[in-house]
Amino acid sequence: MTTQYGRIFAPRPDWLARAEPEEILEPELPIVDAHHHLWHKPGYPYFLPDLLADFETGHNVVASVFIECHAMYRASGSEAMRPVGETEFVNGIAAMSASGIYGPARVAAGIVGYADLRLGDAVAPVLEAHVRAGGGRFRGIRQQAAWDADPVIGHGAPGPHLLARPDFRRGLARLTEMGLAFDLWTFFPQHAEAIDLVRAMPETNFVFGHCGGPLGYGPYAGRSDAVFAQWKAGMVELARSPNVSVKLGGMMMRLAAFDYGAAARPPTSAELARLWAPWIETCIELFGAERCLFESNFPVEKMGIGYAALWNAFKRIAAGASADEKRALFSGTAGRVYKLSLD
Repeated sequence: MTTQYGRIFAPRPDWLARAEPEEILEPELPIVDAHHHLWHKPGYPYFLPDLLADFETGHNVVASVFIECHAMYRASGSEAMRPVGETEFVNGIAAMSASGIYGPARVAAGIVGYADLRLGDAVAPVLEAHVRAGGGRFRGIRQQAAWDADPVIGHGAPGPHLLARPDFRRGLARLTEMGLAFDLWTFFPQHAEAIDLVRAMPETNFVFGHCGGPLGYGPYAGRSDAVFAQWKAGMVELARSPNVSVKLGGMMMRLAAFDYGAAARPPTSAELARLWAPWIETCIELFGAERCLFESNFPVEKMGIGYAALWNAFKRIAAGASADEKRALFSGTAGRVYKLSLD
């Protein structure tokens, strides 16, 4: 069966169990997982115990940032306000974690929710409600803009050219005035739109997800050199804007460099590092460690690799970095861009 890249499926525990055992690399290095989800998809729940089971596989995860995933919206009230239910849900989990009963990691120390910025100025009450619901943890909004004309790619955007809409930009201005971040998510062919946006909004704190959206399936399959060249050209321009940081990771189901649907076992960390290194190393070269932050994108990436091996792969890619650079890449940049209080 052809692997359906770009679609989320429940991970296969029996398949993940076939992974080759690995020693945890640099087990003391503090990690802030800058991008994960919590949800209840049919037949595929991922709540606090599931996340902690992954955190506890050997790496020193000290805190995390939750990113919106349409979880636990309010069942009633205005459509605009229903996404506040997700922040209420996650803040409850964050409060549980902050008790210390569940271990030292501070789950969802930062919360990035959803609001429809196309509301323009009228989005302000929604953002204020998120801040109140977040209990001091609410840090920003992600409104997915990743869109491609080919339906094989799949996307969560409301339509093309979201970033250019005047109403969206008015809403983004309200977000910026409140000191909140915007998690930017586009595919690489949309880099021109992203570049125009970040230059037009120099005061906004943009955090670009998933290495800037490279694609390797559908119409982009078999075109890795051309995709890389176009992707890099866009990232060079984005890196010129100091208000942009980039998350390193999140490429399992979009870059499609490893066929997790057909492989007999998950990749080793060394194998994944070889596949992802050109993209991640280029991001670090262009943006610098102070504007790069590693992300697990769990449980999405769990379709293709376990948590321990994923972070080993990141550590292999960053092996040549200095101690200060590693601190930035694995925790410091996330702490700064999301304004986390880290001990």
